Order: sequence, then structure tokens, then C-alpha cells
Amino acid sequence: MRVRPATADDAEAFAEVLRAVADEGRWIGTEAPVDIAEQAARMRGMLDRGEVLWVLEDGDGRIVGCLGLHDTRARGVVSLGMAIVADARGAGGGRTLMDAAMAWLAGSDLHKVELEVWPDNARAIALYERYGFEVEGLRRDHYLRRDGSLRSSLIMARLLSPRPGT
Repeated sequence: MRVRPATADDAEAFAEVLRAVADEGRWIGTEAPVDIAEQAARMRGMLDRGEVLWVLEDGDGRIVGCLGLHDTRARGVVSLGMAIVADARGAGGGRTLMDAAMAWLAGSDLHKVELEVWPDNARAIALYERYGFEVEGLRRDHYLRRDGSLRSSLIMARLLSPRPGT
């Protein structure tokens, strides 16, 4: 598995990863059906705004995962989102993506990275904890799904640098 910065040329493949994971209906907030053209345009917009995105390639060069660091309304804080297609999970891709993100963050002037994860996604939670993320809270019944159900999410974060003045 190999990680590299995403480019605009990766937009459709990036969107296909999100579509495949969303189709599973259990790992990410994005819900099926995913409009590939719309999602690809959104990804290009993220790159245009300077958001940092990576893609994960398998040994054949197929894009099987993605990770993005997205702007938030809080100065100095980014939100992390990640997805890996089912047939590529368990091969170290999550660690490879996280290594790239954490290395980039270490050289940034940001002070915090946050994410949300479904409380039943034990594998992802364990991965994030290995990278120093801590649970900061629970958004109980926060997300109204298309089927009418409500989903809770854990808010996890990691401080990257000391607070100014400390």
C-alpha cells in the first residue's frame, strides 16, 4: 500500500471510494447513493481551497482509500475524515494514511485535529487511539439518516501543540 497526495485527476476515484464505503451503510456519515460527479466536484473544490487530501493505492495502483484534513470554523483546528474500501481493509492502509496525516500535521501550525466516528466502529476507534486521539464527547442521536433512524457519534481529537501562553 502506498499513500500519496491527492490531485484533481484523482477526483472520480476518490468519489468511488466514498461511494463504495457509503454503500455498506455502516462506517461513514456519507449516505448512499453517492453522486460520483457531484462528489468529484466537491473533492476538486477542497483541493482548490487548499485542504489536504491523500489517496491510498494498492499494489496495482488502484485507489482503495482516502483521507482528508478539512477546514473547520475553529481557527487552528482541522477535521479528519477517512475511508477505505472493504477489500483493502486489514492490510495496514489505515496506519499508512494516518502516518501521512500525522507527519503533515506535525509540520503545520495547527494546534488540534478532530474527527467523528460511529461508537460501534471499534476498529477505527482503536486506530485513532493509537495515534493519540481521545474521546471528547458524544453527539447523542445527532445524525438523522435517510431511513429515519438517528445515529450518535463519538467526537475524538488530538492536541498537536501546547495552547498559546502555556
